[in-house]
Amino acid sequence: MHFDLIQALSLAGKPSVPNDDRLGCADTHAWVIDGATDLGAPGLLGARGGAAWLASAAQRAFSQFSGPLPQLCEQVFHSLEQAYQHAKQREPVAAWELPRASFAAVALEGEQLVCGFMSDCVVLQRSAAGVAFLTPAPDRATEMAEAAALGPGAGAGILRSPEVLADRRAARERPKAVLSVDAAQATAGTRYMRAAVAPGDELILMSDGFAALFDTYQVYSPDAFFAAVLAEGLGPLAQQLRAIEVEDAACVRYPRFKASDDASALWLRVA
Repeated sequence: MHFDLIQALSLAGKPSVPNDDRLGCADTHAWVIDGATDLGAPGLLGARGGAAWLASAAQRAFSQFSGPLPQLCEQVFHSLEQAYQHAKQREPVAAWELPRASFAAVALEGEQLVCGFMSDCVVLQRSAAGVAFLTPAPDRATEMAEAAALGPGAGAGILRSPEVLADRRAARERPKAVLSVDAAQATAGTRYMRAAVAPGDELILMSDGFAALFDTYQVYSPDAFFAAVLAEGLGPLAQQLRAIEVEDAACVRYPRFKASDDASALWLRVA
């Protein structure tokens, strides 16, 4: 079996800021990477922000390696650690400055589909048994509550306020399973699950910015979301996503820290 690419889409949160998402597929494996928003000015890795640097380096590594997914991921992690040591311009100010990302990857291994992931990227599989998550079902309740606690509409652009920035930096000092430049930490933090797979099954890999359609905005259930993709493709869904965010640009109806996030989706079919 192999993957057929049906459609891929990736949108920056706003045109003035680089897109820190990356996604891609090879014959038997595919991936999505979501670089975490930088909490400081560029400098650690030169003029480029850490999120964009890490997403690009991970993209190259996932494109380069192959094999069973756990071994492939370990190769990616070691490649990132070595690339960081070569590219860094100075020592980090603190742990919060180290680049980090969410990711999810899938691979076909015999009669099984293997999924590896860290943090909040999302993978949905559509098979004869129905639509199911291969990653944990996304839950934005805590994040939305934190944004709402800042007051009505305060979430829009608030990520750069001194108080929220200090809070986010402190949060990044705490251990969390994320794609990073520490190979041992990334290897230990990656979770894997296996599912049966057959020709004709379809997959959608998403960054959390695209998955917001069914977790933050609750426009679709996962089943209805996949049905909409099959009926119209990813483009109309991306337009719907941005229309919701433009209408609620002040982040009042849907409390959040950014009006629009980078949003990426990869639609594959098993053949």
